[in-house]
Amino acid sequence: MPRDTRTITPADILPLDQYELIRADKKAEAIERKKLTRLAVGPYATALFENWDSMWLQIQEMLRIEKGGDEQLVDELAAYDPMVPKGRELTMTMFFEIGDPVRRDAFLRTIGGVENHIAIQVGEHAIRARPEGDTERTRTSDNKASAVHFFHFDFPAEAVAAWKSGEGTALLVIDHPNYGHAAVIGADTRSFLARECF
Repeated sequence: MPRDTRTITPADILPLDQYELIRADKKAEAIERKKLTRLAVGPYATALFENWDSMWLQIQEMLRIEKGGDEQLVDELAAYDPMVPKGRELTMTMFFEIGDPVRRDAFLRTIGGVENHIAIQVGEHAIRARPEGDTERTRTSDNKASAVHFFHFDFPAEAVAAWKSGEGTALLVIDHPNYGHAAVIGADTRSFLARECF
């Protein structure tokens, strides 16, 4: 699997019978990876930084569940390969999670446009989130935010250098008027993402 190409191709995807042989190990790796890539931001938001391996696993799992073969593979690659960091970016899935569906619906109606209020700060640099362009993330009819968002953070060279240096504080910030929270991105996470994404 040529991870260094920063893209997932059909040649990287295993037939289902071969995938089954390594699935338990790959799922165990994912659990360990999430210890470094998962971050709570306030009481309801969970951020999950992505990399080649997380997107590869997502594609393999979707194919395993739906068994759509080559035709499905085209759609899965189109959906998930863009979320593989391409060299000077971080990518992230963000979930807004509230167990009670009535409370969740009410909350999502208060944070419309939240996709425009997310940034990573590292030292003096602020990198605003760029939503993945696959779909509308706030419904125009009632300003209700989606519970799941996909983001890119396009780092200029000096911000990459600041991130890799480990100096200063790195924060994931949500500055929506109705949901203002920040979380520190720890040193181990910074180091892991520097290796995987830059």
